[in-house]
Amino acid sequence: MKKLRWGILGCAQIAINDVIPAIQQSEWGEVAAIASRDEAKAKKAAEALSIPKAYSSYEALLGDSSIDAVYIPLPNHLHREWTIRAAQANKHILCEKPMSLNEREAAQMVEASELNGVKLAEAFMYRYHPRYERIKEIIRSGEIGDLRGLQGRFTFNGASSAGNIRFHADMGGGSLYDVGCYLVSAARLLLEREPEAATVQALFSPDHGNVDMMASGLLEFGQGLNLTFQCGMWADFRNSLEIFGTDGYIEIPNAFLPWSGLDPSFIVSVKGERREEIAASLNTYQLQADQFARSILLDEPLPFSPWDAVANMKVLDGLLQSAREKIRVELK
Repeated sequence: MKKLRWGILGCAQIAINDVIPAIQQSEWGEVAAIASRDEAKAKKAAEALSIPKAYSSYEALLGDSSIDAVYIPLPNHLHREWTIRAAQANKHILCEKPMSLNEREAAQMVEASELNGVKLAEAFMYRYHPRYERIKEIIRSGEIGDLRGLQGRFTFNGASSAGNIRFHADMGGGSLYDVGCYLVSAARLLLEREPEAATVQALFSPDHGNVDMMASGLLEFGQGLNLTFQCGMWADFRNSLEIFGTDGYIEIPNAFLPWSGLDPSFIVSVKGERREEIAASLNTYQLQADQFARSILLDEPLPFSPWDAVANMKVLDGLLQSAREKIRVELK
């Protein structure tokens, strides 16, 4: 069986710890090469992870004609450049979230992929767990009644991590980019519509490069339907989402990290009666890798259009503007 041959642009921890092992365990993919601007780092990673080739530059990996697709886990401000260069090298691209620094850059990335006839996906791995289709099925069934709102939290305490790239504003640092993007993505996924306005209050820390270390926000989806959320890099760990309806609600205690040993099951409560919906503990990175590979090898459609990433960046633009200017921003 033919497998998608992956090249990895960079030795970020998410690549080393999560994505590369997931591709190696996947049905449809194999990791054929890894690149770093530090040759020793690339060779060390290749040896530790049994990757056949190590390159001392991203350009060299993109020049390898045997590579079908690349995974880009680089800092956010490098996503645009290397996605476009990968597309020009005729490589399919899985780009780590958030897609870019703004809507305009994201659109340029999608246009480059379309111009060069390659596929591009944003690496929101949580969406590939089948429980989200089940949750959407429950919402559509009307079991919890008419939707009235969502509430989400995604926080962790990384404030003491010296030298963290998340503390560099010019590199796309901050909690809205890092974890707030999940909450925006999930709300848009479940509500199947786009928000109309954004309001955010944020804590910009001078001790952390003046990036938003915490943010509390409101996304208005129209007709009184809102997402309220908290995201942050300077608070105890939380990772949850709740969907409220007129007759009940859905609680997802572990909304985004079902592979990490946390229970992926969720609770449905209707008119006072609660039940647990059991969900399998699956490696969502592996599911993502296999789905992306099948879209190329079997010409299956991508489950999420790359233009969805552009729409997500549009919302993040509005949230960041609101946080910085302390205003309500209409998302026209």
